[in-house]
Amino acid sequence: MRARLGERRFTVAVLVSLLLVAFVPLVALPAVRCELFGSGCREPDPVPRADPVAAPRPPTPIEAATWGGYVALGDSYSSGVGAEATLSDHNPLEKCHRTSKAYYHEVAKTFTFAKGGAFWACSGATTNDILDGRGGEPAQLGRLSAGTSLVTISIGGNDIGFSKILAACVVKLPWSGGCTDQGGDVAARMAELRHDLPALIAKINARAPRARVLVLGYPKAFSEVAGVGGDNLTVSEQRWLNARAYDLGELIRQTAVEADRRIAARGGHGSVEFVDAYSSFAGHEAGSGDPFMNGLAVDLPAMRAEPRSYHPTIKGQQALAALVIAQVRKGPGRPLR
Repeated sequence: MRARLGERRFTVAVLVSLLLVAFVPLVALPAVRCELFGSGCREPDPVPRADPVAAPRPPTPIEAATWGGYVALGDSYSSGVGAEATLSDHNPLEKCHRTSKAYYHEVAKTFTFAKGGAFWACSGATTNDILDGRGGEPAQLGRLSAGTSLVTISIGGNDIGFSKILAACVVKLPWSGGCTDQGGDVAARMAELRHDLPALIAKINARAPRARVLVLGYPKAFSEVAGVGGDNLTVSEQRWLNARAYDLGELIRQTAVEADRRIAARGGHGSVEFVDAYSSFAGHEAGSGDPFMNGLAVDLPAMRAEPRSYHPTIKGQQALAALVIAQVRKGPGRPLR
């Protein structure tokens, strides 16, 4: 009898244990009740969501040009030779001939650059001089940094020897062909510049990778009218010289376009932009009634042309400044980063 009772107690204990295993989770665990009977369910806590973030807005052309510093590089057309207005502008110890009326000053006043401006253009500079320095001056390239947001530069005229070309045209025997006979030499120097200028712009981009780089062309100097300014140039020679300035501008334009396309293709910052100055002096060429370009000026004791010959006047520099300012506002015609 006791053995049977013991077996029944054991069986009852096992049944009770099984019932506990089956029903306790239903009571104690709401998730189990919810799954089996649909009761005891509650709404899940909402998953926190981040506030939507708007895509970053590309900078405006002016913002892209002014977040850092402005650096003006280049040759005499940027340094301001021919636009002297003060005694210090005529300082013979100033080898680079930077003047107070160079276009740099007008650009620097028009916009507020977060890191200020710096004027390092130097008369006579070539592409090699930008890289290596000139007349004891440090290399202009070294003036750039990652904090530079705008670069302006005029370069190439000295590489093709434009002053020597002009001298050969002005200082010649009447009716000689010494002017236009220089075509072969000019073409050879243009070919060298077509190689050197892209390399220079690439180095500028590397030193100032987020900068807008504005590369200026050159204005035509002559009105193509006989006897203008007593410079011993025939109309055909004036046309030939203007055509060489146009060819140089087109070389610079193509180089700038190619450089900017490379930046855009790799999704880079900054830009390279061409500022077309060829027709900016139209009606105001050398020898006109209101010239933007100096004519021939001769230093008689030294029997040589003065540096200001065929360089922009003060009004010419103002015209170049207006072109640069308009381009800063306009931008490269594509989104900037």
